[in-house]
Amino acid sequence: MPESPEEFYERARTGTSVPPLDEWDSWPFDGELRVRELEPPVDVEHPRFGEGGVDCRRCKLGDEGALWSNERWTVRPLDKPSGLPVVVLLETRRHVDFPDLDEQETADLGPLMLKIHDAVMAVPGVGRVHIGRWGEGGEHCHIWFMGRPARMEQLRSSFAAIWDDVLPPVPEDIWRESLAIVASELRAD
Repeated sequence: MPESPEEFYERARTGTSVPPLDEWDSWPFDGELRVRELEPPVDVEHPRFGEGGVDCRRCKLGDEGALWSNERWTVRPLDKPSGLPVVVLLETRRHVDFPDLDEQETADLGPLMLKIHDAVMAVPGVGRVHIGRWGEGGEHCHIWFMGRPARMEQLRSSFAAIWDDVLPPVPEDIWRESLAIVASELRAD
């Protein structure tokens, strides 16, 4: 039988260790690390932003700021430049979460992901596109597309999202040019 959250906590709380992150080329920090003490399970998880469709930022925005949209989806950038050259989000128009996609949204997803991947790759200087779905911050379905700079191997892999927060923001004019390329590519067909 799988572990309950309490059983998981009791087993894991005294066995944590720091993996050899300082040996990984993509780890963005130097210096000694300590693992935080594992907190016990909470009685009830905090609600995510837009839970139950209440005060959902995505729903309120409609097409405002979107680089591309159709009857079921929108693609939008972050509100401001971040450390990576391009970061965009694919979001549903309907207020649903990832596991609640209907049959048509599910059928759309694969081709749309490839289309957005290719649009981000069209930005000069992007070497790879990382695609992620965490689903912890907001209830509205959103999938991240993060363009990693070409030839910057230290920014590879799962730490690209952390590097996006660590690096200085891309200058606004360059960021806007990159978003214009993504928008143009998305509208191309």
